[in-house]
Amino acid sequence: MQAFTQWLGKRTGSRFHYAWIAVAATFLVMLVTAGTRGTPSVMMVELEKAFGWDRATISLALSINLALFGLMGPFAAAAMERFGLRRAVLSALVVLAVAVGLSSLMRASWQMWVLWGFVVGCATGVTSMTLGATVVNRWFKERRGLAMGILTASTATGQLVFLPLLAWVVERFGWQPVVLIVAVAIALIVPLVFLLLPERPASLSLRLYGEAENAPLFNDSTRRNPIAIAFGALGRAVKVRDFWLLFASFFVCGASTNGYIGTHFIAMCGDYGMGPVQGASILAAMGALDLVGTTASGWLSDRFNNRVLLFWYYGLRGLALIYLPWAFGLSYFGLPVFALFYGLDWIATVPPTVRLTTDVFGRQDAPIVFGWIVAGHQLGAACAALVAGMLRNSLGTYTVATMISGGLCLVAAVLVLRIYRRPQPMPAAA
Repeated sequence: MQAFTQWLGKRTGSRFHYAWIAVAATFLVMLVTAGTRGTPSVMMVELEKAFGWDRATISLALSINLALFGLMGPFAAAAMERFGLRRAVLSALVVLAVAVGLSSLMRASWQMWVLWGFVVGCATGVTSMTLGATVVNRWFKERRGLAMGILTASTATGQLVFLPLLAWVVERFGWQPVVLIVAVAIALIVPLVFLLLPERPASLSLRLYGEAENAPLFNDSTRRNPIAIAFGALGRAVKVRDFWLLFASFFVCGASTNGYIGTHFIAMCGDYGMGPVQGASILAAMGALDLVGTTASGWLSDRFNNRVLLFWYYGLRGLALIYLPWAFGLSYFGLPVFALFYGLDWIATVPPTVRLTTDVFGRQDAPIVFGWIVAGHQLGAACAALVAGMLRNSLGTYTVATMISGGLCLVAAVLVLRIYRRPQPMPAAA
């Protein structure tokens, strides 16, 4: 396998840098991860009908999933340093495929909490944003923003590819075929990762993309315990004010995207008489717009002030969410307008956040510190998923949850202007 990868690296070397193949392989992993994580939102109404579970019961499983998805990030990044990136990703994909496949047999709510909450949450935490940040920092000296924008856009592409198809399957055949389709899709990615994703450029005798030809090959590895690596980076990061600003803003990012819209939007559409295919189609349209918006955000983050970019992203997202409750009754000027503004901005925050994290903490520590920041993102998502479900149960509407989500985004828009106002060196490792 290593010989195949080296041969491919030599074949592509004269045409383009192998870093872009590493990005393509990682994109596919993150795409399938995004589709997997979006699957419960498609099944929510069907699970209510099949088992009599209420919205809060299902939301609890998704809340556990989102929290563990984030909390796994720093430990996943550290494990990639200790045991190898490819080994960590392959292990996570195998566990993910088995857990999703087994969920077709679930009959009790605790089984959903275990499989979709704990197991899927932990496995997807290895194969999403932290993986993208690790690959970008290992392979790129230049164009890091663009590369991260492309990888982040995989979330949107996952929605575009998976959600309408899965919603169609749910309507016609029920929820069980859906999880089997997702499990097969995950299994198909395993051999591609095995063949196409080397550990780092030095494994192919290459330098980072954009690095000088006479630069020494960087092939650093560590034998330290991954838990010690993760908590060591956290111990240094918490002494820096910018860490807390990045953590808080990403908490709001998760609450207003994965946690709220990503989890509850299709069910929210059902409250207004729309079927799951219609709701999933709107999410897919937002995903297509986000594919453009997030890639453009990566390009912009290489050229403009990242704090200012984040200010506009959070501000516009907040205004879009505040507008959402009225959008359902305004035909052409309703959901299409919301989908346009929210879709372009869905996760455009990620490339500037990664760039600022690297600027503050340096290329070596940045992937692990970003993993902790992603933990904040997913804790926000977990809180929003659970609280929105509880508010819907008690009030019969999502309007209050929508207003809270929009207001938090406006607060985050102000907070991000304080990030990296001046260089703040990372405390030295012991």
